Amino acid sequence: MNEIAAEDYRVGYTPETGEVSFHGTLRLNGTEEYAPIVDLLDMVASSSQEKLSLNLQALDFLNSSGINMLSKFVIKMRQRGDLQIVVRGSRQIPWQGKSLKNLKRLMPSLELLFD
Repeated sequence: MNEIAAEDYRVGYTPETGEVSFHGTLRLNGTEEYAPIVDLLDMVASSSQEKLSLNLQALDFLNSSGINMLSKFVIKMRQRGDLQIVVRGSRQIPWQGKSLKNLKRLMPSLELLFD
């Protein structure tokens, strides 16, 4: 497993399942602080066969910089065109209902699943 961890959050990739899981609270400041997560997502996308799963069910908070980071990643994958993205969210976490729907607008083929 490849993992980025700090006091408030953890982002990990499990190659066996092709899933990137997000946990905790992501309140990083701007593009520079999100760069390690973007690098992880890019690495996973370049090594994924056909499908990439982003599990956000345990991500309690994501600030606007983080939403921007995810949006840019989804747009990049849409332009690439050969990767199916599945985003898993939680109905119990208020920000996810609104914000994750926007990812589907950016990439209509994206599969959005709520628990």
